[in-house]
Amino acid sequence: MVVAVATWPLCLGSFSGSAPGGVSDPTQFPATGRAYYPKVSPFGAERLLTGWELAPVPLVATVWAAGLYLLGVRALHRRGDSWPVGRTVMFVGVGMGAFFVATSSGLAAYDTTLLSVHMVQHMVLSMLVPLALALGAPVTLALRTLPARPRRWLLTVLHSRVATVLSFPPLTLLLYVVSPWALYFSGWYDATLSHVWLHELMHVHLVVVGSLFFWPIVGIDPVPGRVGYPVRMLLVVLTLPFHAFLGVTIMGQDTLLGGEHYLALRDQPGYGWLPDAISDQHLAGGLLWSSGDLVGLLLFGVLFTQWVRSSFKEAAREDRRLDLLEARARAEAARSDG
Repeated sequence: MVVAVATWPLCLGSFSGSAPGGVSDPTQFPATGRAYYPKVSPFGAERLLTGWELAPVPLVATVWAAGLYLLGVRALHRRGDSWPVGRTVMFVGVGMGAFFVATSSGLAAYDTTLLSVHMVQHMVLSMLVPLALALGAPVTLALRTLPARPRRWLLTVLHSRVATVLSFPPLTLLLYVVSPWALYFSGWYDATLSHVWLHELMHVHLVVVGSLFFWPIVGIDPVPGRVGYPVRMLLVVLTLPFHAFLGVTIMGQDTLLGGEHYLALRDQPGYGWLPDAISDQHLAGGLLWSSGDLVGLLLFGVLFTQWVRSSFKEAAREDRRLDLLEARARAEAARSDG
């Protein structure tokens, strides 16, 4: 929390943009007025580790979210209650960790330089981060640790009509499927390459839309829109062909996404290492296709595990109920014989 407060004033400066790989002093494209950064190091695996940059907004968001979560876990432990370690790992380590990596590491430093890097960032923010955050069950943790009044406020929000509409499965499926098509086949993506604040807003949009879709499907938190496991599996199945078709479409088309930006970038000094723009776009489409299927299979595994555990718990409850009925019947028979 101290770090969050200390870095908050820097957030105002984060929307001025930052250079790939830590390069400063952007110049302007003569034709488009877009910012570019000279003498950018070639992208490689090592740049994911060395290309970190100070991104105050993601830093503050990560510190606040992870810090509040850990405070909740600590409050439970202080009063003698337990909290699954796996949930903490998923929320803090995987969810917020992946969010910070996607928005502050080499992925963020090169996400406007290479479409393929942006696509990896897109999939992390729209699929991995929301899934991990949902598995962390932060709403359940908040309901168990908040004071009475804030807890009532949270319950009011959860039971509100807005929450019910936003978590309605057909609507969340539609938003999740249509959103990437609208991003890449309208002027939206091109605009994010021209305006830093739109680019940051796109990151928020990816996480929010992914969360609206994944939270009811994972079903750990008591949020509206939760459905039975067969319907959850069906919703996941319905998303797979749309992601695959989008990836194949991007791979197969000759028109460049953000073409004006990427072609102008290749004409600037220090960018001679960039691959052919259309080849990079084909790679981006392939990454979207393959990673979408991979995360879909991961979610299938999560849902199957939850379904099996739920079935075992239901069977155990039924066994206890039958044992109780049998015990009562024996007691009544004994009284009758006596």
